[in-house]
Amino acid sequence: MMLRRAPALVWLTLLAGCAGRLDGGLLPVSGTVPGASQVNVLVATTRRPSPEPEKMFSGERDTRYNFADILVSIPPDANRVIGEVQQPEDRSGDPARQFVALRAETLDKDQAKIRFHQRLAASGDRRVLVFIHGYNTRFSEAVFRLAQFAHDSDLKATPVLFTWPSRGRLLGYGYDHESASYSRDALEGLLAALQSDPAVGEIDILAHSMGNWVTLEALRQMAIRDRRLASKIKQVMLAAPDVDVDVFRRQITQIGENRPPFTLFVSRDDQALNASRALWGDMPRVGAVDARAEPYASMFRAERITPIDLTDIQTPDSLGHTKFAESPEVVRAIGARLASGQTFAEKPGLGGVLAQTASGAVSTVGSAAGLAISAPLSIVDGHADELGDRFNQVGGNLRSTVGGSY
Repeated sequence: MMLRRAPALVWLTLLAGCAGRLDGGLLPVSGTVPGASQVNVLVATTRRPSPEPEKMFSGERDTRYNFADILVSIPPDANRVIGEVQQPEDRSGDPARQFVALRAETLDKDQAKIRFHQRLAASGDRRVLVFIHGYNTRFSEAVFRLAQFAHDSDLKATPVLFTWPSRGRLLGYGYDHESASYSRDALEGLLAALQSDPAVGEIDILAHSMGNWVTLEALRQMAIRDRRLASKIKQVMLAAPDVDVDVFRRQITQIGENRPPFTLFVSRDDQALNASRALWGDMPRVGAVDARAEPYASMFRAERITPIDLTDIQTPDSLGHTKFAESPEVVRAIGARLASGQTFAEKPGLGGVLAQTASGAVSTVGSAAGLAISAPLSIVDGHADELGDRFNQVGGNLRSTVGGSY
């Protein structure tokens, strides 16, 4: 056992020696620059407020639910690549080169509801995307990651960040995992509130890494309590889930069959999940399995879960753990689905990411960029008549592309 644990400990030791990250960067700047973009991020959190304005919220747990509204400025496209989050280098940052806050306000529950309805009305879209971040994530990092994803995917839905108390420390894994469990009731409450709000038409969920644990636990609780998930939840996207395979299987079973489509983004070269596997006694993590191999292929097929294998996708993240947000192809593919209101299960050949055989067995293509790769699989799948539309759609999505936390 010690031999199996050693690689994880080595990884953690090496990563702990990496350059530090800024803990803050949310002190609002006085203005932005020409060509910069803006994204409003509404926040619901179980984090405790920080006395330092540039941090807003700490990694400690609060007994209350807290809310915030942050307007993020994203550098001009000429100064960044899709998938990149340029963190501020000081308390506020340079809007020409970095993600900065133009406004950062804490809200009470009533204020948050008013602000949320204003955003829905302004967007002209009744859909909401709820994003749940992963382990080792500071508050500002979670805010900027959702802003980046919303901008790069051309998100039309209203982005809502649910952020739980991660201390943002590499060696704080145990505390973070307990904090995720601590926050499952709050996430369930947020989803229930969105369900009961007549202004909301649809809810999409995107969870990353350890955020999948709190997400699955909240959905499991909701299904047990209400005998089904909220009907407005359109789809659930699980990116690099840091969840034990056996536990995942039990959670899905208890959520039940009456559920929306689940999409699972996996990568066999995810070094963060390989380290987690060693720390958890060599138990496979769902986000790093080979979705084509047994028993996983049969499990996903039986549970109607659509796996997308990103193993061959290359991103600047040396750990291979944030491909869902850092790969231009994957970000655009997710954005196209959200914009069209379709799930990955409904049109499995779209975007060159996933192809499905006529027999119903799931297979994946390694490169999300290649329509040349996915086209033959589309023909097998009976989607040959869609090929021209797919070239036009994907070409439109990528025409403006120059290049590309736990």
